[in-house]
Amino acid sequence: MPTTRPPYPAEFKQQMVELVRAGRTPAELGREFKCSAQSISTWVARDAADKRAPQRATRSRERDVLSSAEREELTRLRRENRQLKLERDILAKATAWFAGKDGKTSSGSTNS
Repeated sequence: MPTTRPPYPAEFKQQMVELVRAGRTPAELGREFKCSAQSISTWVARDAADKRAPQRATRSRERDVLSSAEREELTRLRRENRQLKLERDILAKATAWFAGKDGKTSSGSTNS
C-alpha cells in the first residue's frame, strides 16, 4: 500500500503558484521540489478560482473550479447530510420497533 504524505503547507502552495505566474512550468517545479505537476496545476487553478469568486457570484453557471470557501462549505454540507441520513435511519428503525411492540402481546407465561 502506498504511503501518504502530510499535506503541503499553504505557504509552499502559494510559492508554487507565484512561481508558475512568474513563468515557470508546473512540470519543471515538480521535478525541482519533488511534488507532482498536477498538484501544482491544481493549486494554480484553485488560486484563480479564489480570486474570481466574488465576481463569479453574480454570473451564471461559470463553475469550472470551486473556490476554497465553496470547497469548505461543500465538505461541511456533505458531512451534515451524512449525519442527517444516519439520524433518519435510526429514527425509522426505532419507529418500526415501537410499532411492532404495540401490536404484540407479551410472550411470557401468565399466572391465570
